[in-house]
Amino acid sequence: MTIKGCMFDFSGTLLRAEPARRWLGAVLERRGITPGEEELATYAERLERAGGLPGGAAPERVPVRLERLYRERDLSAEHHRAAFTALAREVELPWGDVHAALYERHMEPAAWSPYPDTVEVLEELRRRGVPVAVVSNIGWDLRPVFRAHGLDGLVDVFVLSFEHGIQKPDPRLFRIACEGLGLPPERVAMVGDDRRADGGAAALGCTLHLVDHLPVEQRPSGLLPVLELIA
Repeated sequence: MTIKGCMFDFSGTLLRAEPARRWLGAVLERRGITPGEEELATYAERLERAGGLPGGAAPERVPVRLERLYRERDLSAEHHRAAFTALAREVELPWGDVHAALYERHMEPAAWSPYPDTVEVLEELRRRGVPVAVVSNIGWDLRPVFRAHGLDGLVDVFVLSFEHGIQKPDPRLFRIACEGLGLPPERVAMVGDDRRADGGAAALGCTLHLVDHLPVEQRPSGLLPVLELIA
């Protein structure tokens, strides 16, 4: 079946969150706090291991009391904020309560970087007349991030889990996106970095293409093969 449309995941597929060290450093700098490099690196690593950075590494261990909240984190803005703030608070920081500020920081456009081939691929899809949807498990509106990076005009439909109360891999979320693209699922490819979550599109008959969730400098051309899927 000829592919006529594309769905993309957000984090780890089109854009990548900043490293934990820069994330923490940006918040502390705004407060006039200048920790030593070793201290900054130590606490950034602890926060990332705890899973406090949305878009970063998964937590090494989720406390039992947070298991349900974490599992349902992308169903609403309230769940998302509560889950990641609670995980970050598992790390006792020496600079007072900066956890709320850390959560706010991760939603800023400056906290995200497009992969090197993101613009090239999205522009080529637009040139070919291929409609594009972004389908993301997320608890906040990522459209301002796309606008700030000049990508919003290259996306036709945004389908965000917290706006629908549905998380990937639930096929219903992908169906909403396909309907927004005006195409049957078998004519649409899903591009993502998570076989379980993004693989839910395959249940509808979508073609699945996986990329590696790597730092931007380590994945210069991971999206380019997507163009080979399109007629």
